[in-house]
Amino acid sequence: MKLKNLLSLLLLATLWGPSFLFIKIAVVEIAPITLAALRIGLAAALLHVFLLFKGYEFNRSWKFWKHVTIAGFFAHAVPFALINWGEQYIDSSIASILNGLTPLCTVLIANYAIADERMTPEKVFGTIIGFIGLFVLVSPNLVSGMNASVWGIVAVAVAALSYGIAIVYSRLHLMKEKPLYAPSSQLLVSAVYLTPFALIVEGPVVWTSLSWEAIGSLIILGSFGTALAFVIYYRILASASASYLSLVTYLMPIYGVALGVIFLDEILTIEAIIGAGLILLGIMIANKTITIPLGGKKTINVT
Repeated sequence: MKLKNLLSLLLLATLWGPSFLFIKIAVVEIAPITLAALRIGLAAALLHVFLLFKGYEFNRSWKFWKHVTIAGFFAHAVPFALINWGEQYIDSSIASILNGLTPLCTVLIANYAIADERMTPEKVFGTIIGFIGLFVLVSPNLVSGMNASVWGIVAVAVAALSYGIAIVYSRLHLMKEKPLYAPSSQLLVSAVYLTPFALIVEGPVVWTSLSWEAIGSLIILGSFGTALAFVIYYRILASASASYLSLVTYLMPIYGVALGVIFLDEILTIEAIIGAGLILLGIMIANKTITIPLGGKKTINVT
C-alpha cells in the first residue's frame, strides 16, 4: 500500500506539475477569477458527464452538500483564484516555493484536527527534508533576478494555507463518500458561486479575442489538472494521511524542471538533481517507505 500510494502521488504530481506553466500562459489573456471559474466549471462538467454514464444518483443529504461546499471553497475557489492572481506578480519558481508551504500547514492543522494524525518524528523530519529539497531545486532561479511583489507572495502563501485546510477537512468529512462523488460535487458547487462572482468583478470573457494558447491551457487545466487530478487525489486520501497527501506539492516543481529540460533546452543542474533527490527522500521518510532511527514510536504533540 505504501508503494501504491507513492506511485499514485507521482501520478498526481504529473497531472498538477505543469499547472503553473499553463496558468502563466492563460492568465495573460483570461482574468484570474474568471480563469478559476472556467477551470472549475469545465472539470465539474466532465466529471458529472462521466458519473451520469455510470448511473450517478443525486445525493440529497444536506450534510453532504454542506461539507462539499466548505471543502470546495478551500480546495478550489480560494487557492485557484489566489494563485492565478499571484502569478501575475511573481515568478513561477517563487510560487512553487510558497506552494510548498502546504505540507507544513497540513501537518500543523492535522495535528490539532485529526486524532490519528499527530505529529511524528517521521512526518516532521520528512516534511522538513522535502522543503529543503524544494528550496535547493529552485535555488538557481533565486539568484537570477526574480520578479516578485509582496501581495503576490501573500496571495500564493494564503492559497497554500487554504489547501492545507481543505486536505484536512476532506479527510475528516468526505473520505467515506463514494468515489468521484465528493470531488465532482465540490467542483460543481464551487463553479456555482465562483462564476457569478467572476462576472461581477471581472466581466464576461471575450472568447473571440483569446489565442489558441490561452484556450488550450484552460482546457488542459480543467480536464487533466483538475478533473482527472482530483480523481487520483481522493483515491490517495482514502488510504493515506492528509499530511502525506499534501507532500505532492514538493513533487510538482520537479516536473517544472523536467519540462524546461525537455521542451526549452534548459540545462539539468546539479541543484535540480540534489533537490529532487531530497524531495523524494523526504516523502519516503514521511510515508515510512524507508525508515530511519528517529526515536521509535514517539509522537510530537504541540497542543
